[in-house]
Amino acid sequence: MNKTTQPIFVFLISALLLTSCRFELPKPIGDLLNSTKVEIPEVIQQVVEEPSQQIIESPQIVTLTDPQALQNAYNSIFDQVSPSVVHIQVTSKGQTLQQQFPDLPFSMPDSGQPELRQVQSSGSGFIWNEQGMIITNNHVIDGAENILVEFSDGLRVEAKTIGTDPASDLAVIQVDVNKSYLRPVTLTDSTQVRTGDIAIAIGNPFGLQSTMTVGIVSALGRSLPLEAQSSDGAVYSIPDVIQTDAPINPGNSGGVLVNLGGQVMGVTSAIESTSGANAGIGFVIPSIIVNKVVPSLISTGSYDHPWIGISGGTLRSEIAAEMDLPTTQRGALVNEVIKDSPADLAGLVGSDKTIKINQSEVNIGGDIIVAIDDTQVNDFEDLVAYLARYTDVGQTVKLTVLRDGKEKSIDLTLASRGQHTQLAGTPWIGVQIMDLNPDLAKAAGVDKDLKGVLIVQITSDSPAEEAGLQGSYKAVEIGGKSYVVGGDILTAIDKKKVETAQEVTELISKLQVGDEITLTLLRDGEEIKLPLTVGAKP
Repeated sequence: MNKTTQPIFVFLISALLLTSCRFELPKPIGDLLNSTKVEIPEVIQQVVEEPSQQIIESPQIVTLTDPQALQNAYNSIFDQVSPSVVHIQVTSKGQTLQQQFPDLPFSMPDSGQPELRQVQSSGSGFIWNEQGMIITNNHVIDGAENILVEFSDGLRVEAKTIGTDPASDLAVIQVDVNKSYLRPVTLTDSTQVRTGDIAIAIGNPFGLQSTMTVGIVSALGRSLPLEAQSSDGAVYSIPDVIQTDAPINPGNSGGVLVNLGGQVMGVTSAIESTSGANAGIGFVIPSIIVNKVVPSLISTGSYDHPWIGISGGTLRSEIAAEMDLPTTQRGALVNEVIKDSPADLAGLVGSDKTIKINQSEVNIGGDIIVAIDDTQVNDFEDLVAYLARYTDVGQTVKLTVLRDGKEKSIDLTLASRGQHTQLAGTPWIGVQIMDLNPDLAKAAGVDKDLKGVLIVQITSDSPAEEAGLQGSYKAVEIGGKSYVVGGDILTAIDKKKVETAQEVTELISKLQVGDEITLTLLRDGEEIKLPLTVGAKP
């Protein structure tokens, strides 16, 4: 998607290739980890039991006067925090022989048709309270048949799932152990974190337990897409995300990013990488969202996200000029208002015209949200972050909008995103896909210049399986990395050509559950057309 095109940050998110920090282990490595022994230091700090009171607004930070003081600070932080961080091993079923390749969102067989085998994957978590609640990422335990938690002294116990929230990529599991093992972390207020702050990640990268890495907070206010490379339809994002250059790798997911006082700024969740390993850009779910979501996961097993019901993007200077506004005007431009949503009921107006800027189509003419509850909105991310930080379902907020150049105040009562999704259904076809590049095309035995999207995996009992699509099964090595080919290559949807996974995602997201579409595929060198009925995402 061209950067000028308006991204849809609440419902449709421009794709960002993120490598999951859940790391799958071949069995020998898993066995090796079982022998890891680390002594637990004495309890350093007592933390209140009430989750909503775990944030410390003004943490005491170590004052550094010389290199030795910095080293002592790092030593102290590790001693304080590492006993609170656990290693999580998950057993699930997937297509694998022994190894998971981080470039692809699935496990890969060596040869022949794929079959379901047990997969062992590894992640991190941290102790929330003395009742045995442990926080991790949802993607770490998603699909788990068995969850094993290993403490820093080697004690291993089974855990049960208490609550999950895919929309914030957070989950709560629980263990039953002696309270001497339960040393809750302390959170700091992530809204007070600044770019340049020292950031320390503690987790289990590649299954290597109790690993500590150091960097800085390299950016704030990022938006982390969920399932960005899937064709599952509408995609949400986690707002207000912290970016860090502290090395984060597969297996760090669910671990912590702490400050020099040892307080948790957020939960390490994902990396941006072309290789699947650390490239200096890691993403961390901020503590303010963690502290808002986790108590609900513990009490009800889920979290209800507030919802406005719009898609849109940031008002850029060139768009403002096209709308006869000063080029210095900023805000969140409303592209589309979802029917019967809170925005629709409140009377918000979406864009009514499309123009071309730098050869890209851009929506203009809709309301521009410049404030929410008198808090200034400079871009779309400001709006989404405010909703995630400070609002709840059923709450009424005041939006200040510019309409036809004039300021207008609108009261809007937030609804539940989950209820909307449940009622409307998220369009879904049930495939995992990836862009076809010349090397993959050559390995698949097709023209290296062929444009299309490789079907990698088909979800059981999905519309794709019912329609007869075929996934990949043949392992190949390209540039020292392993991939699978052999599946259908999708070249068009309803005669509209597709060349990237993002294009497929966008087209599917615009459909309705029950729509009939025709897929144009290349299979065994021949073009075929298959009808498919769009389903609702489970």
